[in-house]
Amino acid sequence: MQKRYIGIILGICLYLLPTCKKDWLERQPKNILLEDQVWNDPKQIVALLANFYDRLPVQSGLQDINNTGADGRTAQWRDMANIDDAMWSGQSNEDWRNNIPSYGYDSWRLWNYTLIRDINLALENINTYAVKLTETQKKQFSAELRFLRAYNYFELVKRMGGVPLVTKQLIYDYSGDASSLQVPRAKEEEVYDFIAGEVDAIKEDLGNAGNVTRANKYTALALKSRAMLYAGSIARYNNLMPAPINTPGGEVGIPAGRANEYYTESLETSKEIISSGQYSLYKVNPNVGENFYEAITKKSGNREAIFVKDFLSPQKRHWFSYDNIVRGIREDNLGSSSVTPSLNLVESYEYLDGTAGTLKTRTEDNTDFIYYNNPEDIFANKDARLYGTVIYPGTTFKGLPVGIQAGVMAWNPDKNAYDIVEGSDLNTTYTDGRQLTGSSGPHRSIQEVSNTGFYLRKYIDAGARTSTRGIQSDIWWIWFRLGEVYLNAAEAALELGQTGEALGYVNAVRERAGFPPNSLSTLNMARIQNERRAELAFEDHRLWDLKRWRLADKVWDGNFSSPTAMVYALYPYRVVRPGNAARNGKYVFVKMVAPRFRAPRFFQLGNYYSSIDQGVINNNPKIVKNPFH
Repeated sequence: MQKRYIGIILGICLYLLPTCKKDWLERQPKNILLEDQVWNDPKQIVALLANFYDRLPVQSGLQDINNTGADGRTAQWRDMANIDDAMWSGQSNEDWRNNIPSYGYDSWRLWNYTLIRDINLALENINTYAVKLTETQKKQFSAELRFLRAYNYFELVKRMGGVPLVTKQLIYDYSGDASSLQVPRAKEEEVYDFIAGEVDAIKEDLGNAGNVTRANKYTALALKSRAMLYAGSIARYNNLMPAPINTPGGEVGIPAGRANEYYTESLETSKEIISSGQYSLYKVNPNVGENFYEAITKKSGNREAIFVKDFLSPQKRHWFSYDNIVRGIREDNLGSSSVTPSLNLVESYEYLDGTAGTLKTRTEDNTDFIYYNNPEDIFANKDARLYGTVIYPGTTFKGLPVGIQAGVMAWNPDKNAYDIVEGSDLNTTYTDGRQLTGSSGPHRSIQEVSNTGFYLRKYIDAGARTSTRGIQSDIWWIWFRLGEVYLNAAEAALELGQTGEALGYVNAVRERAGFPPNSLSTLNMARIQNERRAELAFEDHRLWDLKRWRLADKVWDGNFSSPTAMVYALYPYRVVRPGNAARNGKYVFVKMVAPRFRAPRFFQLGNYYSSIDQGVINNNPKIVKNPFH
């Protein structure tokens, strides 16, 4: 019976065969794109590029990736509470962020060769299959891929030191010998040289003029400006350490003699961007504090932004505003106040007369408080970048007043001193019928309320309902902007002894922040370092700056009495002292270690370069471990 059925089927096939097309068995599948289809279609290539852009690593960006992905991404905004001028005030299940005895050697580790492999494959495929693209198209797409690879190598080298420089596919031949795939680490300086060489080779082919989400010539130059500054700093400051951190093969450490070479490259590259006329410092809003906030968040007409990660599509919107909006004006019944700026940062912003930014809370002889008519008066005449970065007592956001008051100072005549009275909850009323604790705290223990007395303004979306779970935010994340390039140029020029030129760049940035023209006449590295701290706060620079200057182990020294390793808070109180018109109803401030902050930050020498995973070393015995690991 079975043979009969087989015969019938064969007969049908033979009958139909003459009517079939000759290529019936060679038809192209309709649900799979073949290599020549992908690499000859610019739209398909752009879609692939979008995937690669999305995979670029950021340590503390706006997207929240709770776990390191397969390609090694570690972008998590929560990390701002671990490594920035801030602390964790959010849900108590993450209070470990305030209690890190020391940073682990695997902190900031990156080894995302999956992305490098994919980029190398794409470059080879364009060369092999893209026969229908014009030469200009092929050059542009190849240049863009090489930019992405160079950017990724920068993210690797600043964390790991020298890494294997792989620029083509590594294909196993199944011979049983994998030694050809085991590439050793390049020298640290060789990786930085590779980045500079790639930028020089591709910058004129990138196209995308005026685009801020795809690389163009000036995006590549901004990468070189930053990378060469890092290399110069490591060459200089690593070698000034009592025991420089290096390896015998140069995988870690850059010779001191190359510092000026790198600084010169950074300065010349920065000057090319500045003098191009393509970008300008954002100066649109006459309110200089609001103007600085808009310099980061405003998309329309913002000629300061060079390269950003945007979140325009509904699928890409982020939760940063939802999780960090001021508690008292949150638009959802959950979320807010997670990462809160420190008093340390607030006091780094100078007064407009050039004096240090230490807030004045006590009389000179320390016998009494200084009394202020309004909570915001203590911040008067400060660098406007403070307003654009931090929400402090007495200010507004989204057109709403921000209620920041910790409690009252009630005069006790029997003790001839004040009693500190704080509410057990928010938005409470004192016995005189006026406010006790504000709707936004600060509070010593309630979660999702500022524990420092401050809230983030930078990167918080001021649009309606943008802190809700339904709408979320499309504020972009800035990778490069002109303000940084000015400071790169200033630092490089100062390191080269060109102080006059350095002053011009620093003063331009300061003038935008409300300082008078030529506010500085002298300059040193300490002031440059503070300018970067103030200008670039919460833009993923602080950790890397401290590392390249070899200051991280000094600033975060693990000492409980350290003014830099501990996170400090500022608590405002309304004075209740009837009969004393000079004090009653005024406001005073108390500085303290933030109550929820438990352990001083401790950066060990072994943290300057992240450890390499043992699995990587097992697979490749040529990989040299980093020092101290």
